[in-house]
Amino acid sequence: MLNRSVYLGFAALLTFTLGSSSFAQSTLGNTGIDAQQGIDCADPLNANSETCQVGRGQNNQNQQNSYQNSQQFPNSGSSPQNGRSGVPGTQNPTFSDNGGVNGANAANARNSAPLPFPQEPLTEFQKLVASTTQQLLPIYGQDLFQGVPSTFAPVDQIPVTPDYVIGPGDEIRIRVWGQVNFNADLKVDRSGDVYLPQVGRIHVTGYAFSDLSQQIRSQIARVYRNFDLTVDLGQLRSIQIFVVGQARRPGAYTVSSLSTLVNALFASGGPSVQGTMRDIQLKREGKVISDFDLYDLLIRGDKSQDARLLPGDVIYIPAAGPQVALMGSVRKPAIYELRGGAGATTIQQLIDSAGGLSAIASGSRISVERIENHQNRFAMEVALDATGLATPLQDGDVLRVISIVPGFGKTVTLRGNLANPGRFAWHEGMKLSDLIPDRASLITRNYWWHRVQLGLPGFEFQPLEGRGALYQPSHPGYLPKQQTFPLNGTFNGVPAAPGTQWNRPDSPSSGQTPDLGNGQFSGNLAPSSPTANANAPSYPGQQRGDSLAAQAEASGSTLAGQQSQIVTQNVATAGQKFDVRLSAPEIDWSYAVIERLDPSSLKTSLLSFNLGKLVIDHDPTQDLPIQPGDVVTIFSQADIRVPLEQQTKFVRLEGEFVSAGIYSVGPGETLRQLVERAGGFTPNAYLFGSEFTRESTRVFQQQRLDEYVQSLELQTQRGSINLAAAAVSPQDTAAANAANISQQALLTRLHQLRATGRIVLEVKPNSTGVDSIPDLPLQDDDRFVVPPVPASINVVGSVYNQNSFIYQSSRRVGDYLRLAGGPNREADKKHIFVIRADGSVYSRATANGLWGNNFEAMRLNPGDSIVVPEKTVGASAVRGFINWSQIFSQLAIGAAAINIL
Repeated sequence: MLNRSVYLGFAALLTFTLGSSSFAQSTLGNTGIDAQQGIDCADPLNANSETCQVGRGQNNQNQQNSYQNSQQFPNSGSSPQNGRSGVPGTQNPTFSDNGGVNGANAANARNSAPLPFPQEPLTEFQKLVASTTQQLLPIYGQDLFQGVPSTFAPVDQIPVTPDYVIGPGDEIRIRVWGQVNFNADLKVDRSGDVYLPQVGRIHVTGYAFSDLSQQIRSQIARVYRNFDLTVDLGQLRSIQIFVVGQARRPGAYTVSSLSTLVNALFASGGPSVQGTMRDIQLKREGKVISDFDLYDLLIRGDKSQDARLLPGDVIYIPAAGPQVALMGSVRKPAIYELRGGAGATTIQQLIDSAGGLSAIASGSRISVERIENHQNRFAMEVALDATGLATPLQDGDVLRVISIVPGFGKTVTLRGNLANPGRFAWHEGMKLSDLIPDRASLITRNYWWHRVQLGLPGFEFQPLEGRGALYQPSHPGYLPKQQTFPLNGTFNGVPAAPGTQWNRPDSPSSGQTPDLGNGQFSGNLAPSSPTANANAPSYPGQQRGDSLAAQAEASGSTLAGQQSQIVTQNVATAGQKFDVRLSAPEIDWSYAVIERLDPSSLKTSLLSFNLGKLVIDHDPTQDLPIQPGDVVTIFSQADIRVPLEQQTKFVRLEGEFVSAGIYSVGPGETLRQLVERAGGFTPNAYLFGSEFTRESTRVFQQQRLDEYVQSLELQTQRGSINLAAAAVSPQDTAAANAANISQQALLTRLHQLRATGRIVLEVKPNSTGVDSIPDLPLQDDDRFVVPPVPASINVVGSVYNQNSFIYQSSRRVGDYLRLAGGPNREADKKHIFVIRADGSVYSRATANGLWGNNFEAMRLNPGDSIVVPEKTVGASAVRGFINWSQIFSQLAIGAAAINIL
């Protein structure tokens, strides 16, 4: 224990004299014995333990001087605060601006993480400005001291100026050659001398660096002749200065002898929010040596008043002087300090300090809010001219430079469905025909962009021996596995929003094949965000991946590519599906509008005109005059729904048609008329199994489906609440939770359901001719698919053998159920139903006839499906018996208790 006590005393002495924060934290950071662990953290053998490490971080009261607390600011940039040192809890830390602390740990402190200065609270004036203007303005110049860049260089590494005065502690490097040769690195002692062999003492203190070489030469010349020498300075002395007043970190600092007033300000963090930046004083022996204005450095780059520091200098930062706030259309909105008191600075000088007015500043006036006699506030306006700019400022003024009104004079705006929307100059007598010269100007750029994309050639695939070759860096088509492709247009026909990232294929299940010719990928690139994938419309190129996967499966190859690869020559022959769609919404020829603001009443009115008569027929009654400020809007059929007769309609006929394809439908044309124009049906057409889908119907069905799911979700939530409230035992609570989980899973699946938009045409099973289909008016994007006559009946659900069976006209529903093994034990026999090939449904519950239920004797048609649902699982009978027995037993106990009483 004696050795330990001696060691602790020596460590405390070093800490007090050197002010080394690293050494102090490793020895005295957590003084005493830890109360919880019983570990003496002052023992150097325990100093690095986890308990003491945690204790040090908690026990350090001066967080800005603790290396452990620097981990709280990992990415705040560099700061000269890195060099601060001191025992935790002391009030006068010392600082070394050469990047390290005094003592044995200087090298470690130089490489330690820099500590940012803490954010200071808002001043009262800042709060006042924020409450008045809803803007939080910074104090001008404070951001200069928030953090020093990582390129901060220690002061002792800069070249020594000729006027540098030599003093005790400086190291002088002397190199002599000629009659005598020697090299010496000499340190100036406290008496101001250096010692040279055979020469003796040479007094150097007080000499400027420019005169040092001559002084040493003259002293050596007393002994030697015919020689030459060079004199340089090595390690420079350190001096101690004091930073006091309204500084962010006042205290004693150990800095290099090359340091100046500005260096010390950066080292100490500069003035606090309460300190001045216009009157920083350097005091030496009770006299003011320099009165430094930081605004001269910040605004004009003037550092002429910066003075060299000497030992014992005091940097005094007084309280801030009068302040004004400047905001609005200026280069640097902030709170500025006035020099010379109130009335000494004009508005023009303040605006110049802020970098001048911005480009959108109004040239009319400046709004000023002023405090009168520390009692009231009033507002006034100052003209933005020579007289107004000469207005003197007072403490507490809030100035707002008003910006121009974002309006356009003598300008007309043209927008909407046209090639070149924008703002155009207005002239006297201007009409609509001047803005819309011809029909070609009404074709949008998006239309032409889509048309150009249709003519792009497809990518070609090349055979591969193994897919792994693509992932070798030496391969010409190599791409990193995590690479993404930023696309602003489309890729293989798939549109992408600007900035969408598309991941490269990297899984065998993606169905995508790389192209080695140019390092790109064809097929379906998956968007990196689920939203982009969910919102992407269906385009022909999207099904290429599935087609390639099917080819790979049929040929026995795998996309993993260990032995073989898919070999195709062109995208057009690789299963790509083409479609004919409108490249852009068509224009609305019957309606366009002028939006006009009445300058007298400031009311907005709409003047409509017929765009077709204006552009196509050149009707002068529709060529309306235009006034300045008008907004002309051209609509498309996607903006406003036009009558069905005016719509351009494309309808798809697929399957058993004489001429299947995509047809443009004329006004009033019906489905029957279109089929007749397509040549009618083939002999194999099965009209009863035809499928007619419509986009508007799909949207309506999806809306109703979503409403039903939302209603069901609300009912489920109410039921879950009731079950939880009625639970009287842990078993009831567990059962309620399990039921809630099951219901949520069911709701999740219901949310994923998507409507098909199919319309049941109610065609008879034996219909064959065109006259059998209804005379239905057509809409754009209708789709009519007529399949060939199927040869099977499907049986699905809770049967012993789900399968498809050959259709025979003599068989009934019961016959096909028996072929499937019949309903199993989980089947709900009372709710079996048949989905007809035309989309209608026939259930067992509606098959009651005069002689009972005749569902199993019902005839089927080719393509029908029999569905056998499962039973709905109800409450357990055993559980119900247990509940009732518990109730009866409780009643019996209660009755017995009453009899006893």
